[in-house]
Amino acid sequence: MQGQLTEIDIRSILQLIELGQRTGELYVEAYGSSAWVKPTQRLESVVSQPAWLVFFLNGQIVYAGNTDGSLGRLRDYLHHYNLHTALDSPAINAIASFNLPEYGSLWTLLERHILSPEQGRSILQNMVRETLFDLLSLHQGSFVFKLGTALNPQLTTLEIGPLVIEITKQIQEWKQFNPHIQSPQQCPIIPDLESLRDNLPKNAFARLSDWMDGRTSVRQIARYLNRDILTVAKAIFPYVKHGLVQFVHNVSEPVSRYPDGQELWQESQVPRIVCIDDGAVVRQTVEQILDDQGYEVTSIGNPLKALSLLFQLKPDLILCDIAMPELEGYELCAMLRQSTVFRRTPIVMLTGKDGFIDRVKAYMTGATDYLTKPFGASELLMLVEKYVGLGNPQRPQPENLLAEAIADELEMGATGQLSRSIHNPS
Repeated sequence: MQGQLTEIDIRSILQLIELGQRTGELYVEAYGSSAWVKPTQRLESVVSQPAWLVFFLNGQIVYAGNTDGSLGRLRDYLHHYNLHTALDSPAINAIASFNLPEYGSLWTLLERHILSPEQGRSILQNMVRETLFDLLSLHQGSFVFKLGTALNPQLTTLEIGPLVIEITKQIQEWKQFNPHIQSPQQCPIIPDLESLRDNLPKNAFARLSDWMDGRTSVRQIARYLNRDILTVAKAIFPYVKHGLVQFVHNVSEPVSRYPDGQELWQESQVPRIVCIDDGAVVRQTVEQILDDQGYEVTSIGNPLKALSLLFQLKPDLILCDIAMPELEGYELCAMLRQSTVFRRTPIVMLTGKDGFIDRVKAYMTGATDYLTKPFGASELLMLVEKYVGLGNPQRPQPENLLAEAIADELEMGATGQLSRSIHNPS
């Protein structure tokens, strides 16, 4: 799986990996087109654009970081435990010559009992959160996800869903600091020490004055304090607004910006319907028919992009084609059924296939019903009314409807082609 972030966002990619319980690694590069490079080449060459790697085990995150091969981030986190000089030992320096030196160095510190397992897990979790903050803020770039063996050994694994929710909320809250603070890489500096001294407790002033030198970023301060950057920014922000603290950019770091949000439907009692089909004619037909009847409907041609919008929009009914490039309708349906968000949402397969085996496969992947193309307005409206009709206060539960229809076909002695449409049983 690979592509541009203009086609699918990082959140959707992570959801795909989580729902598919994938093991492998995700490479993301900002503002350029990525080409997958061999693992032995990744950290040997200097990349012109910021790039990150995220490693997964069965749909959970094992480790995440950038590709520059530096131990600076790990050194900052060790500062909190007064262990930053531990990276200067010859054994750690030897690790740094290999791939993923940060992860390897962390494990070496654990094996030598310089770090406790609890400290190691805390550092690793903070590294993952920090990387996700950058990735979820990114809106221009490219990505490649490659299936592979798990990164070994694993110190811990982190669930993607809760992390994405947490970090997305942080990014949204980060916007309140604009234009005063624009990036975690900005470095605070104190233009007037005496004025700040008068406004801070003695201990707080002593600590902050050491770090607010115009060379230490907000992110580094957060690492030193073992706090998230939002907490640190909130603490500094009042002094920034009063001019007691100013910011300069650390030009060696990229400036992270949150992507423009997708336009979402307004809250409404009108049922929301999404049609996923790579055929423009089908999408336009469905939109016209349902729009004329007062339904809120959107159509999406790219199934990968559709996954992102589905989690944002949470439609009442999903119409999904089967034969699509990049992600087949069956696979998309199965992924959605693994999420509690869509466990009870009616999913109707739209396809030109009308074989009995296709219907069985649709049922096995969690589909609710099946509508064979070409279909007319009356057929589509009858099916939509059946599940989310504007005048239907008691909508049927979706779980067993397709199974019941298949059982009916078996009783009728179906052996190949169905003799009637499953969405309009006699």
